[in-house]
Amino acid sequence: MVNIQENDNWKSAVKTVKKLDPKKLEIVKSTLPVVKEHGEAITKRFYKRLFENHPELKNIFNMTHQVSGDQPKALANAVYAAAANIEDMSAIMPALERIMQKHRSLNIKPEHYPIVGENLLGAIKEVLGDAATDEIIDAWADAYDVISDVFIRAEQELYKNAESQPGGWAGFKDFVIDKKVNESDIITSFYLKPKDGEQLPVFIPGQYITVKVDIPQEKYTHLRQYSLSDRPGLDYYRISVKREDPIREGLPPGVVSTDLHKLFHEGDILPISSPAGDFYLDINSNEPVVLISGGVGLTPVTSMLNYIAFEQPDRKVYYIQAARNGKVHAFRSHVRNLSSEHPNVKSYFIYEKPTETDRQNQYFDKEGYITLDWLKEVLPSNKAQFYFCGPTVFMKVVNSFLKEWGVPEKDIHYEFFGSFGNLEDE
Repeated sequence: MVNIQENDNWKSAVKTVKKLDPKKLEIVKSTLPVVKEHGEAITKRFYKRLFENHPELKNIFNMTHQVSGDQPKALANAVYAAAANIEDMSAIMPALERIMQKHRSLNIKPEHYPIVGENLLGAIKEVLGDAATDEIIDAWADAYDVISDVFIRAEQELYKNAESQPGGWAGFKDFVIDKKVNESDIITSFYLKPKDGEQLPVFIPGQYITVKVDIPQEKYTHLRQYSLSDRPGLDYYRISVKREDPIREGLPPGVVSTDLHKLFHEGDILPISSPAGDFYLDINSNEPVVLISGGVGLTPVTSMLNYIAFEQPDRKVYYIQAARNGKVHAFRSHVRNLSSEHPNVKSYFIYEKPTETDRQNQYFDKEGYITLDWLKEVLPSNKAQFYFCGPTVFMKVVNSFLKEWGVPEKDIHYEFFGSFGNLEDE
């Protein structure tokens, strides 16, 4: 049995919040509606200021998210939610954990917070104009100090956790691509081993690593998070990367995913940060588990599946994967083999547009899309822990099905990069 322990000592920092002056607290509360109304305009202006004043920070931020508008929207949600809950930030603990885990994985440090604060306050002043009086800006400056103090103290605990465990490390560490495997027409797995040959720290199934990629033709370093797609306790980490083509006209293809596919080979070096993330299997439970994924969203739930199959043989698990067809479906044979070899594992595949080969070889169990009626047919009940990951639209549909079926909120878990809120907010 792999020995995995969750370390939640960072939560004490969230529960211990510096008090904001009552008068300034009242000013922040009274101006929250206008800050929310102009939230995206403020954060867009913030990023413009930030990168003009500190272009070196482009080595940390995902610039594709800047082009698509995802990052400004996520930050606007975060600023509003944190300020709205400044008296008791533990009320938004799940969302805080998501951001703090990402910060730790990206190596965000205390010295970054004053830079962010200066440019955020400047953006508020520029967007709101004369309405942002000195008194209002001063109140928001103190509020930002309170919020950033919580993040800094909690993230310091996360750094300690990552570094103190057996095999742990700080920052980025060089790994060798030991093996590169094509899993489908668009997904490739990279098996990574530490260059120094040291022990690998364990992780909780569902977590991710950050990969640091320097591309010759690119001015700045690129950081990307990829879920670990195999179980902990092995002598390698595995990430399974989808080649990201442009999602709409005017947007570039995924810079890092494309170059990983084309330019990186066995024997090459990839610096990575130690595993992080708030989406992970409840390893201390023996409740039945339902794993639902769409497309490359299968990566974290496949890690969970492998862990349960080999480490929790008495725990029932239902693995449901939706894909366009067999050409883009990764791990099909592996999952079917687990189903036949492990009595506690059941698997179902849904193909939107199956090919003739898919039909001839009976590669799928359902054609079309996932439906609530179908879930009720293949699952014995809604008494299970549900984990799901995939495109936003897919997850919103799955989430609505589970709510309609009466699955309790505590049993619904999903992976959602880039958002401070939840699926209902999107």
